[in-house]
Amino acid sequence: MLIIPVKEGENIDRALKRYKRKFDRTGTMRKLRDGQHFTKPSVARRSQVQKAQYIQHLRDQEEI
Repeated sequence: MLIIPVKEGENIDRALKRYKRKFDRTGTMRKLRDGQHFTKPSVARRSQVQKAQYIQHLRDQEEI
């Protein structure tokens, strides 16, 4: 359970933004979406490797 203390006189939009950021970092929605369908371990590993290669490619391009 997330607890967001709201200080006196604090804007509710600011507190809501803090809540959303904290909720995002917990990864709850990501876990729920991932649990909706089964992915084979080999497919998950392959997508993870492809993502790492893509990020490495971007970093290499940035250095040039």
